[in-house]
Amino acid sequence: MFALLQRIKNFYQTNYAPKLLETVQNGYTKARFKQDAMAGLTVAIISIPLAMALAIASGVSPANGLYTAIIAGFFISAFGGTKYQIGGPTGAFVVVVFNIIATYGYDGLLIAMLIAGALLILAGLLRLGTYIKYIPYPVVVGFTSGIGVLLFSTQIKDLLGLDIANVPAEFLPKWQSYLLNLDHFTGMAIFISLVSFAVIIGLKYRNPKLPGYLIAVCVATLFVVILPFDVATIGSQFGALPHFLPAPSLPDFNLELFFKVFPSALTIAFLAGVESLLSATVADAMTGETHSPNAELIGEGLANMACACFAGIPATGAIARTATNVRSNAYSPVSGIMNAIFLLAFLIFLSPLAKFIPLSALAVILVLISYGMFDYPKFYELLRGQRGDSLTLLVTFFLTVFVDLNAAISVGFILYSIIFVHRISTQVTADYPIDSEDATRYITESTSHQGVMTIRIFGPLFFGGSMKVSSFLKTIDAKPKILIVRMGNVPLVDVSGINVLLDFIKKMSKNGTKIILSNIQPQPKQLINEVLEKKKLKGNVSYSANYDAAVKSANKMLEKMAMEPLL
Repeated sequence: MFALLQRIKNFYQTNYAPKLLETVQNGYTKARFKQDAMAGLTVAIISIPLAMALAIASGVSPANGLYTAIIAGFFISAFGGTKYQIGGPTGAFVVVVFNIIATYGYDGLLIAMLIAGALLILAGLLRLGTYIKYIPYPVVVGFTSGIGVLLFSTQIKDLLGLDIANVPAEFLPKWQSYLLNLDHFTGMAIFISLVSFAVIIGLKYRNPKLPGYLIAVCVATLFVVILPFDVATIGSQFGALPHFLPAPSLPDFNLELFFKVFPSALTIAFLAGVESLLSATVADAMTGETHSPNAELIGEGLANMACACFAGIPATGAIARTATNVRSNAYSPVSGIMNAIFLLAFLIFLSPLAKFIPLSALAVILVLISYGMFDYPKFYELLRGQRGDSLTLLVTFFLTVFVDLNAAISVGFILYSIIFVHRISTQVTADYPIDSEDATRYITESTSHQGVMTIRIFGPLFFGGSMKVSSFLKTIDAKPKILIVRMGNVPLVDVSGINVLLDFIKKMSKNGTKIILSNIQPQPKQLINEVLEKKKLKGNVSYSANYDAAVKSANKMLEKMAMEPLL
């Protein structure tokens, strides 16, 4: 009983235990808490303007962004599988959230978040976290670059102070609206934008350790407070920020709305899972630590469900803020929890000052974030790479920009899978090793005349390449007494490949041919064994460790066959 409990405990700690538990078990000192608190404060300073800017771009109040940074920041750090992860709203969600609210309202978004959170928790419990890393690289670059372009396109109105009552949601009509209203710009808004750009870029090159985003927002806000600037601010657009978190509540459940937002919930869950695990991988590379992907998914799921209860928006691990946390010498997930506490302190004590923040300054921050999301070096590198990679990249990118993210991810993944299967299938070959010395090297002259044939197969024998092998095997009209099939270069076999081999074995068995599978690897051997057992063909097939052993077995079989008429 004790051994069983110990196994359950080890299984839980390996797959699901949050990193915070590991921190507590390893001992946590006052010095380490101070270390985490300073890192949390540093990240909070960066998170304040980002949270408000991302919320506004998503079509909600800046307060919703702060709620998300506080709640998600706490839950992701407390229950996630990464020591240094900082959770909150990110640019990847902006377009998705905006479209959900525009179509189904804010209640629709909350229901989608609850569904997405439940899906993430389920994915973690099913230990699917290790599989998310297999999302094709061109698909990831394509949709993140597309989101970057869409995010940039949402900020032109505030960046230039354009007087447009309703900006269209679609990409091309949006830009058409901008072009038609370019003469309705606000000079003071452009001035604030230029000042914000100058401050952020200047600090990046002169003193990158300073929080450029926050300093730019403070400078822009001072201009608005001191000088009579007539520009749009948080206060003029959204009113004063609240002083505390809202009371938790669940949205009214609507079955019809549930099914309508379910595809969007899948997108939220997918983005949250991919971005959080990418962020965790970046943190691992910076620190040498190893994250727990399944615990991370569970933490992400709990965070999104909690955000839905506290009037938030979707959240995930933020790569830039996580990297800042690592560079700030964080020790444990307590730094992320302290980040949430400092953000809550800002909401309680300093939120009245936020009403003076100009929207053009926040738009500058989002423009720079969108520039970072459109990773030009990676995009250009893929464009110059193999044709299949560049095609997948462009299809995913343009579908993201002109259609929607669901279609982009689905089509991009399917397209790349087809291309990958084609590439692998071109590596699958089968031949007679007539020209190689190993075909006759070990078989005596008399033996080779008595009907021993050798063929070999290269590459994974799966549905993509099995037809090529099948076509080759069908050309074999010989009826040897013994057939040696060399399979040392076949790493795996699927059901399509098994059927090809099975048909061939049946055909040769009808002629009385004995088959020796040489140097077969574990996965193909196990699968072939199972099928032969079911089809009762196991007696016609034997195995050998290598080609030398196969030839010796063939010689022994031939000797036995030669003796049979004399018995």
